[in-house]
Amino acid sequence: MYVLIYGLINSFILSLISLGFALVYSIARVPNFAHGAIYVATGYVGWLLLNKLPLPFPLVIVLALLFSALVGALIYRIVLIRVRGMVLSEIIASYAIGIAILEILRWGGLRGMTFMLPVLVPGSVEILGVSVDYQRLLILAVSGGLLLFLHFFTHNTKTGLSFRAIAQDERASLMLGIDSDRAALLSLSIGSAFCGLAALFVLPLGNIVVEAGYSILIFALAVCVVGGLGSTAGVVTASFVLGFAQTLTEKLISSHFQMVVALLAIIGTLILKPSGLFGKQKELEERV
Repeated sequence: MYVLIYGLINSFILSLISLGFALVYSIARVPNFAHGAIYVATGYVGWLLLNKLPLPFPLVIVLALLFSALVGALIYRIVLIRVRGMVLSEIIASYAIGIAILEILRWGGLRGMTFMLPVLVPGSVEILGVSVDYQRLLILAVSGGLLLFLHFFTHNTKTGLSFRAIAQDERASLMLGIDSDRAALLSLSIGSAFCGLAALFVLPLGNIVVEAGYSILIFALAVCVVGGLGSTAGVVTASFVLGFAQTLTEKLISSHFQMVVALLAIIGTLILKPSGLFGKQKELEERV
């Protein structure tokens, strides 16, 4: 029962931290390797606003999300727009930005295990004999709500429909007058805000540390690679596959092997099915 309940919770956590990465790639075709750095930076900014000003947590959430959206927009407008279309340069540039952000945070004092965000809903409840924090149940609601919001946004708003058009055929979208650079800028901004939202709800379960930036990037990358880059359905499906696999590994072996599961999932997918479960990229045998 533990594996069932916490596997479900872990799956929704993986979905929450991966949606922003998947959204950016599906619209802008840019692999944002600064994703993990934005996650940690948003959490740290939230901690500063809570402890140094201090501000009420609801206001902190709004300001921190604005911060993460602005960081995403600046990353695209200043750097990625100049290398867009050059995949290797996009990866190198975004990863370099991510490392720079994390090391600046470390230099600025983000060291040790003393930085924590408070849970929004303290306490726990017993479900089928398993104790579950209210914060984790809140994450389930936030993750599910974000998926519903994303579906509504991409199917019922002008901007969302333009996102879908570019994701399906960028050249045809350009002929119809859709500005791909504007759409890419907005996707980086919204995707980064999604990443920041994940940070504000997941980080209260632990500490804000620089190293989390690297692990979050790997987890998000694993989910997107297994599910298929550019596929929201793939993200959800892969989140459940990896979420239960990691929980089972934690139960039977150790929590330290969760990263191993993610890395093996990436390697295995790239060997057996490079396009992922729902990806539309060409398979390896079609390219050789």
